Amino acid sequence: MNKLFMVLVMIFIAASGGTVWSNPDLQVRGLFYLDNHPVSISIKDGIIENIERINPQESDLSTVYIAPGFIDNQVNGYAGISFSFGGGDLTVDGVEKATKALWRDGITSYLPTLTTNSHELLVKNLGVLANAMDAPQIRGSIPGFHLEGPYLSPVDGCRGAQPLKWIRKPDWNEFQQYIKAADDHILQVTVAPEIDGAMDFIRYCSRENIVVALGHHNASAEQVREAADLGASLATHLGNGCANSINRHANPLWPQLAEDRITATIICDGFHLRPEEIKTFYKAKGIENTIIVSDVTSYASLPPGEYTGANGETIELTPEGMLQYPAQKVLYGSASPITRGVGHIMEVTGCTLADAVRMASSNVARVNHLDDRGVIEPGKRADIVLLTIDNYKIKIVKTIVAGEVVYDVDKE
Repeated sequence: MNKLFMVLVMIFIAASGGTVWSNPDLQVRGLFYLDNHPVSISIKDGIIENIERINPQESDLSTVYIAPGFIDNQVNGYAGISFSFGGGDLTVDGVEKATKALWRDGITSYLPTLTTNSHELLVKNLGVLANAMDAPQIRGSIPGFHLEGPYLSPVDGCRGAQPLKWIRKPDWNEFQQYIKAADDHILQVTVAPEIDGAMDFIRYCSRENIVVALGHHNASAEQVREAADLGASLATHLGNGCANSINRHANPLWPQLAEDRITATIICDGFHLRPEEIKTFYKAKGIENTIIVSDVTSYASLPPGEYTGANGETIELTPEGMLQYPAQKVLYGSASPITRGVGHIMEVTGCTLADAVRMASSNVARVNHLDDRGVIEPGKRADIVLLTIDNYKIKIVKTIVAGEVVYDVDKE
């Protein structure tokens, strides 16, 4: 009778929107990502309780590293699930499917990213995502959302694969409807600062503690500086969402690189940026002001070939894993998880695993004000990955979210 009562209580709370999950005590061992020293981490009630250093001579932990779970600032979809498209067919079950697939790749938290679309679809999908956030099976992996558009440049090249017919000028009244639909969980918005109304929009967002990123734009140095004065703090996938041909002096890249108040997010999948671009951005911004994102889409899990997008456009996924929009000769997002970017940035810059993890986890948590995750410290959420590295390829061995093992390669 008591067991039945508890089951009924949990079903009732879950149905009413509460967050219910079990957090068994757990202990994990591996090489600490910061210094490669063997450690044992104790987890209680989903929280890191203690970190104990182990004598290396008494340890057999020679290859498995322990690191904070990766936090992806820009996930457009995954495993066949799109957060922006699909004709309004997004469901809580679909969000769960995408989340579980991301766990397999070491992503313990992510910002579902909605790109430019109709007002009606954005409102609907934000509502679905808001409902999914509190679902017990998501385990708090979605702290909020990133709205990448529709307030972007309409110019070909600058707008990338964002559909022209839905791009529009910033409208604070419209955006308030998005905030309401998202149950006040929009953490970040990308905007082109040079379009009419953008500066006022940036000011309003900053006032509401919404992180403002500059992206898909062709802003001048003066406009980038003004946007930073008003609170803009990020550059969305710097070097992408940019015209193929730009002036060698007057272009949007130099002002964003030079502006110390702007943290650069970069896609390190090996297709979006050349190695020398990654190295230059990394040197200009430094470890603290660089963030690795995936910009991954629903096409990531599909076999190579041509596909028809939601707006009838032809999209090609190459055998090498490049996702492109042939009509404009631009990329159409990424087909690689952030895990690939962690290894790739280590390879092209020579940075350490600790540095790469900082750019894929700690920095993301900081800029989005997620104070409970992104580092391995007592009192923080137990969002942890165990991984191996071979020739700069990251392999996830185990993923732990809020103290629960949600993926274990040995149980596949």
